Amino acid sequence: MQDTEHSANRHSLVIAVAGGTGSGKTTISRAILDFVGKERIAYLQHDSYYRDLSHLPLEERRLCNFDHPDALEDSLLLEHLRRLMSGQAVEVPVYDFAHYVRLPQTVHMDPKPVILVEGILILANAELRRLMDVKIYVDTDADIRFIRRLERDITERGRSLQSVITQYLATVRPMHLEFVEPSKRYADIIVPAGGRNPVALEMITARIEKMLRRDPGAGEDVEKLKSSAENCHPERKRRVLATQDRDSSLRSE
Repeated sequence: MQDTEHSANRHSLVIAVAGGTGSGKTTISRAILDFVGKERIAYLQHDSYYRDLSHLPLEERRLCNFDHPDALEDSLLLEHLRRLMSGQAVEVPVYDFAHYVRLPQTVHMDPKPVILVEGILILANAELRRLMDVKIYVDTDADIRFIRRLERDITERGRSLQSVITQYLATVRPMHLEFVEPSKRYADIIVPAGGRNPVALEMITARIEKMLRRDPGAGEDVEKLKSSAENCHPERKRRVLATQDRDSSLRSE
């Protein structure tokens, strides 16, 4: 975390959740949202920043490689992150995955004490990594990830079975091996077994709480956040404290 970009105007703790397609990133993100409180988090998904392909015929759009870093407009995500970190609101794009275009409407995002960024390729970009305080990589077996991807693309994105299989073999798997898997080495925390790992989740929330307690940049918002998390989730709080106490005891032995 030595390469993290800091600024005098910084107001937020930035958490990245990366990993291959279908790895369980959203499960981890939801656990963080539940622990900290949704009202205290600006939640950005890398998928929202896919480039608009409305200038191409639909058949040509389908042939594009959506698993390469160039398919995403990282410059816009960087701009939005820096604005949120400095206390400014942003307008997040909305992407139509059935037609590969950005919709006219946007989602208004206000600055919050914590910024949570989720995406397959976010750790593959050095500029993005420099903005992250906590970098999490969710690691899951390839067969499980493929099944999850298949179910999601058919039910949520209107794809056919054959189109999902073709895309997986042509671009998803090769790009995972070239860009996603190597980005694992930049993670501060690697979570095995996807999002179904309660021990890892407790470690992550304990880490976030520790950073919030020592982060002077977020000021009063962080104090309110900590109080909210403790009041809303007392049982989880007790488990995290027990873990911290056990770790302290082990270090003293």
